[in-house]
Amino acid sequence: MSAFSRLVRFLAKNGKTYYGDAILPEGVTDIAKTKKARVIKGDIFGKYEVTDQVADVRLLLAPLALEDVKTVRCLGLNYALHAKEAGLPLPKYPVLFYKPVTSLSGPVDPVPVHPIAQEQLGLDYEVELVVIIGKEARDVPESEALDYVFGYAVGNDVSHRDWQVARGGGQWSLGKGFDGWAPYGPGIVSSSIIKDPQTLKITTRLNGETVQESNTADQIFNVKQTISFLSKGHTLLPGDLIWTGTPSGVGMGRKPQLWMKDGDTVEVELEGVGIVTNKVEFIKEDSAKL
Repeated sequence: MSAFSRLVRFLAKNGKTYYGDAILPEGVTDIAKTKKARVIKGDIFGKYEVTDQVADVRLLLAPLALEDVKTVRCLGLNYALHAKEAGLPLPKYPVLFYKPVTSLSGPVDPVPVHPIAQEQLGLDYEVELVVIIGKEARDVPESEALDYVFGYAVGNDVSHRDWQVARGGGQWSLGKGFDGWAPYGPGIVSSSIIKDPQTLKITTRLNGETVQESNTADQIFNVKQTISFLSKGHTLLPGDLIWTGTPSGVGMGRKPQLWMKDGDTVEVELEGVGIVTNKVEFIKEDSAKL
């Protein structure tokens, strides 16, 4: 349904921000390596044109501008081994929570950790396949669900387990919704290129060490089932993001537990999409008040 192949939003060397179709060398699929892109003009969820204008990429930004994002829906416990390491039973239905759009950030942005999230240990990583909805969907059958997909990205559902669980009052969003705690990208690969989202290797590296390594085939609720279920009585809109859960290997489930700390570099990678690389930055108390 999309004329682009690999959508990026970027700051060009001329100082302007564009949507574009990434130009990659033959055999390269990591959108993070984009140096040039064909400028896209128009409404990316409506009528648009991939032009012949080529711009040099200075910096890759979050793939969608905030005004183009509607909601950020997320699934919890969607990989069997992750549910096991969390000590929780397999869900009968998809476990849904939301993150605010202000948690979204770009593929190379720092992950800011507010002083309130520095009070206790518990800062964790979660690599996820991110599905972007391309057209309005309601009561969609599984057999047609992928027709509503605009494309796919990879994201890190940064979480603070103390605020998520002990201080969360039974709701997860508080521990997952801090500003900048949903970096994603490095672009959006069209559903015309990724025809089957259930065959993709998915990985996290923390300071160069692999800490999560799985495949989207291991999802409890696959992308078709997820879209169909979430659209039952709930209208999905163009620009809705669906984060489809994380595999095993999160810091919370390790023995001993492994938490991210100030200065750490975390990379999340999805086969056929690329790598999102972010540095953890603890905000000082004085800076948070400015």
